Amino acid sequence: MSTSEPAGQPYHHGDLRRALVAAARALLEESGPEALSLRDVARRVGVSHSAPYRHFPTRQALLAAVAAEGFAALSARMTALPAAPGLAGGFRCYLGFAREQPGLFRLMFEGGMEASADPTLRAASEQAYDGLRRAVHRLAPAADRAAVVAAWAQLHGLTLIVLSGQLAEDLVRDGGLDVLADRAAAILEAGLRAAGSP
Repeated sequence: MSTSEPAGQPYHHGDLRRALVAAARALLEESGPEALSLRDVARRVGVSHSAPYRHFPTRQALLAAVAAEGFAALSARMTALPAAPGLAGGFRCYLGFAREQPGLFRLMFEGGMEASADPTLRAASEQAYDGLRRAVHRLAPAADRAAVVAAWAQLHGLTLIVLSGQLAEDLVRDGGLDVLADRAAAILEAGLRAAGSP
C-alpha cells in the first residue's frame, strides 16, 4: 500500500484548522456526529487524509473544537439579544439555534465528550451556561444553583422534544414554537418568582 499523498490532494491550505472545523460542521448537519470521520472532513476540504492530524490528533479532538465553536456561537447569540425582562427571548433564541443547526446542537450536548477533558470546550460551555445563570438571577436574585439547573432542564427539554419531532403539527406551524417558548418561559418565571418569595 502506498503511503504517498493522493494526487490532487495537496496538504497546504490557507487556514486548514478553520476549514476543517467548517467542513465538520457541514458534515454534522448532513449525517450527524456518529458518521463524521477525519477522512471525510479531509475529503470535503480537499486535502490528504493525513493533513487533519496536524491540527487534530484524534476525531474526538476535532469534535471538541466543533462543539466549542457551537457553544461560543450560542453564547454570542444569547448575548446579542435585546435587553428585555423575562426569559422568553432566551428561550426562543436557544430553540431557534437548535432548529437551525440540529447536528451541531446534538454534538454539543449528546456527543459523548467530557468538557473537562478539553479546556477550550469547557470554557465555551461554561460561558454559555453563565448567560442562563445571569438571566435567572435577574428574575430571582436569590435563585440557587438547583434553580438555575431546573431552568436549563425546562429549556433544554422543550428543545429536545421539538428536535425529536414529538410535537403535534399544529403546535409547530404558524409561529406555534414561539408560543410554546413564551409559555414555557412564563411558567418558569412564575415558579422562580414564587420560589424567591418569603
